[in-house]
Amino acid sequence: MENLLISKRGIVVAASLLLSGACAHASDSDAQGSLQRIVDEAVRPVMEENGVPGMAVAITVRGKRHVFNYGVVSKESGKEVTDDTIFEIGSISKTFTATLASYAQETGVLSLSDSASKYLPALAESSFDKISLLDLGTYAAGGLPLQLPGEVTQDNLIAYYRNWRPDHAPGTYRRYSNPSIGLFGHLVAKSMDDRFDDLMDKKLIPMLGLANTYINVPESRMSDYAYGHSKDGKPIRVNPGIWASEAYGVKTSAADLIRFVEDNMNGSGLDETLQRAITATHTGYYRVGDMVQGLGWEMYSYPTDLDRLLAGNSPQITFKANKVERLSPPMPPRDNVLINKTGSTNGFGAYAAFVPAKEIGIVILANKNYPVPERVTAAYRILTALDKQSDQAGAE
Repeated sequence: MENLLISKRGIVVAASLLLSGACAHASDSDAQGSLQRIVDEAVRPVMEENGVPGMAVAITVRGKRHVFNYGVVSKESGKEVTDDTIFEIGSISKTFTATLASYAQETGVLSLSDSASKYLPALAESSFDKISLLDLGTYAAGGLPLQLPGEVTQDNLIAYYRNWRPDHAPGTYRRYSNPSIGLFGHLVAKSMDDRFDDLMDKKLIPMLGLANTYINVPESRMSDYAYGHSKDGKPIRVNPGIWASEAYGVKTSAADLIRFVEDNMNGSGLDETLQRAITATHTGYYRVGDMVQGLGWEMYSYPTDLDRLLAGNSPQITFKANKVERLSPPMPPRDNVLINKTGSTNGFGAYAAFVPAKEIGIVILANKNYPVPERVTAAYRILTALDKQSDQAGAE
């Protein structure tokens, strides 16, 4: 009789465990379906209205990642976007350059307060004696342009910088600039006695554990490298120019980039020095309107509203010089912020945003350069829904 009772209890326990597992599976399935609906409703209209051939959206909610793929990597091939599809992310690359610089500082190789000319003697006795690495890394050198003038080549590049004269005192105005962050990345690599591309492909990216992320996509992965699409729908990929690698050269998948986003919120599995370096990129150095400039990243107090995000990512901020409110001392990294960065090349459009305090983040990658306001709006809609779900999960 005792054996029979034990057997019956075992059956009950087993049945209970099976039922519990089935309920958990159903719950996970319901959650995935809910997230799919949230993402679909935000991005499908954007794709249709802007003729975007392919898109990958990755989100993270309380440490759980989800990737949603749409469309094709190329109109010509018709191959579908997958978790392994590699996109150009444009200026989101600057956050990787910033991470490398921060890592160099954490390891004692350089100080962001050093003058730019310290690491490139050819710039000695020029304006760059009074411009710091931090000024270059935060676009506050005094008015370097968005792009290098067309007549600048590798042969006369140093002469261009030597002859350049700032419009404003360093640290007083922000003018978003590829020549600024490009020189910054180059000087970081010089301080580490290596080539920038090699430091990224062979050191930083492997340290981050990213398997689908490259400056130079290897031949073995070219079939996964999406084609961008120009305004007239023709296939296009980025044309490497001066400072391309440092300013807009990273290619990656949505699955990899959301992992990088998670590392920016809580990279507990990373090398301790690298994690400190990543966190340090969230230090706020000055304010322009509601936006606080970090190293690579741009930040807003959270909760925030869509109008503030759109203003901070507007042409006024991107294409014009703006007087800054210097934060002294700099603002330490905080959790109650929304951190974001846009990125574009001629054929691709990208956006990444996350809120550490809520443990939520999003990456939207597309193989067409569609308007920034539409990216920001779609991401904000999704993040707002994730915020509500995160609060509900926390309450449970």
